[in-house]
Amino acid sequence: MRTLLDFERPIAELESRIDEMKRLAADKNLDVSAATAVLENQLVDLKKETFRNLTRWQRVQVSRHPDRPYTQDYLHRICTDFIEIHGDRQVADDKAIVGGFANIDGHPVMIIGQQKGRNTKERQYRNFGMPNPEGYRKALRLMKMAEKFNCPIITLIDTPGAFPGLEAEERGQGEAIARNLREMFMLTVPVICIVIGEGASGGALGIAIGDQVLMLENTWYSVISPESCSSILWRSWDYKEQAAEALKLTATDMSSNGLVDGIIPEPLGGAHLDHDRMSEILKGEIINRLIALQALSPEERINQRIEKFSKMGVFVE
Repeated sequence: MRTLLDFERPIAELESRIDEMKRLAADKNLDVSAATAVLENQLVDLKKETFRNLTRWQRVQVSRHPDRPYTQDYLHRICTDFIEIHGDRQVADDKAIVGGFANIDGHPVMIIGQQKGRNTKERQYRNFGMPNPEGYRKALRLMKMAEKFNCPIITLIDTPGAFPGLEAEERGQGEAIARNLREMFMLTVPVICIVIGEGASGGALGIAIGDQVLMLENTWYSVISPESCSSILWRSWDYKEQAAEALKLTATDMSSNGLVDGIIPEPLGGAHLDHDRMSEILKGEIINRLIALQALSPEERINQRIEKFSKMGVFVE
């Protein structure tokens, strides 16, 4: 069964009417092509109108849709010869982060991403996409390995945040993320970072320092989630919608503030409706950006990367 968000229900009802009309026509051998064509045009218009006018909180809901493609869904569709690499060589293999060497249309890359789960068992196994310190250390190990073989790096970001448990703090969660930030600035190979779902706080930033930082159309990227912001400011999650508006966390907001380098469009109705088409779009975007970055020297990429992030934000002396 398809999971429906509240604002998707009128769309689903119209789709159901069209399917029912086609079923009855097939049973009674009737030609209803003209009538269904009218309804299908209405459906397209309704989808465009609905997704054009989503609130920030509604886009957060779309980014969390349980049917939305995750990192491994993209790996299976855009990569060939994927070889997963495990462990940080210090503590353990964090299942919330997957990564390894792969080939994208003849381009060898190191691809690293945060992975959520589809059901309760998988979510527990993947720790709900919240990495521990060993996850960030694994990611850095893979990045350094990619640099050794002069292999571009692609990171896919989708996390509600780094794991906040006591054991994660004991093993140096803050230090692991901070080290990744420093080291990613100085990587000599092209780095492309893409927010494919949720991009929350340092948990996202730990693998998001790149030459190109991109966001899918219905994703969010912020220092804090709307619910957590609401709980701090209002002592309740009831104001999460107001918090989302104040945080200005959508792809459009991030782009207008110069915090990301581009927005990748999703299929009409959201990526959760068409994994294959979304993967095609993502693959094309990665290849185009990769070709442009490989034309630069390592020194040019590093200098541009540092300059880009140094310009972010506003300060008053």
